[in-house]
Amino acid sequence: MTDHATAPHPVALPSPYVDGPRLLADIGGTNARFALETAPGQVGLIDVLPCANYPALADALRAYLGSPKVAAAGVGGLRHAALAIANPITGDMVRMTNHHWEFSIAALRVECGFETLEVVNDFTALARALPHLADKKQQVGGGVARAGTPLGLVGAGTGLGVSGLIPAGDSWTALLSEGGHVTFSPASETEVAILQFAWRQYEHVSAERLLSGDGIELIYRALAHHTGQEAQELDAPEISRRALAGECALCDQAIEAFCGMLGTVAGNLAVTLGAQGGIYIGGGIVPRLGERFGRSCFRRRFEQKGRFVNYLAQVPTFVITAEYPAFLGVSAILAEKLGS
Repeated sequence: MTDHATAPHPVALPSPYVDGPRLLADIGGTNARFALETAPGQVGLIDVLPCANYPALADALRAYLGSPKVAAAGVGGLRHAALAIANPITGDMVRMTNHHWEFSIAALRVECGFETLEVVNDFTALARALPHLADKKQQVGGGVARAGTPLGLVGAGTGLGVSGLIPAGDSWTALLSEGGHVTFSPASETEVAILQFAWRQYEHVSAERLLSGDGIELIYRALAHHTGQEAQELDAPEISRRALAGECALCDQAIEAFCGMLGTVAGNLAVTLGAQGGIYIGGGIVPRLGERFGRSCFRRRFEQKGRFVNYLAQVPTFVITAEYPAFLGVSAILAEKLGS
């Protein structure tokens, strides 16, 4: 029998938003992250759900809203939501590149009972977060950001995201980029060998093929073949772990090659955008490398552009250290949409 005198009661979330809390989401190829924003900059009730556990995005969304901690908060029907997703957004239908989910934005809005549902590319959202990072970033190498100039963004995780933020009066414009799919460009004989190995499996080798979780595994196998060593069946997290622990020289070489390739891509983005405000490194892989990334050849390769070495030496590079930075971006995008 329930003791009504001691039974817990739902605790309503205080919210200065007159129309209640807003749902924020960051949908990747591996995990779906959800949160509620109760006021500008007040984001809580964060949960991370594995995408593979749910047949569709709507199922993951319902699981989050029905979770004990959200239910205990006494949140009723949500009216406004914004989702960042690891996929190009070119119309109403969204079919994820790195996962099997697909959905109609309009149908999802109706199914979930939202008045407003904004769906944007995840790196567009992350780009919009850059001006709001404050101390949640770590500089790698030299350079000083110039105010009023473009910012560049690149991040490796399940895939390779690329974007930029362009000054537009008192605001910013985020680029809708799919730059992770540019053709990979080797910058050393070893990288030529890695590319030749990758060509055995892929007709087109993009930057994402190598600068991603799967890419680290491909680099590892390619280096083993190139050096005449036997490759073990290792996934990217284990390759990284062994490299960081100093347990495997081949794993460390794979991580070093990854960092160098990322340096080249980041330098290409800097000169393409004229990103003198800095290049930001997001995604799930680099932050986990910690000090190993700072000691890598990343910054040297970033600046390695011949006659433009002095130009790039002045451009700072930052690793984003915020745990859930995309929420800052989708919050800003939704606020613009709603005018508050």
